Amino acid sequence: MRIKKNIATSENGFIFNPATGDSFSGNAIASEIILAMKTGTAAEQIKQGILQKYEVTADQLDRDWEDWMVQLKEANLLEN
Repeated sequence: MRIKKNIATSENGFIFNPATGDSFSGNAIASEIILAMKTGTAAEQIKQGILQKYEVTADQLDRDWEDWMVQLKEANLLEN
């Protein structure tokens, strides 16, 4: 999955959809995920980077990842 190209993001977790005017905020990890998705990094590569950088189990990351993807989809931030 990829974030739509027109979505603006900042390093501190601010997300803005200029098409709708909606804005969102996330934590540092959410920001990292979005920035990586915008560059086309594969989900598994993003997850591996998170597992190496942060103290999180693979199971917890998978649960959180799925929740975050649902939120991104509901906010219409993902490309089809």
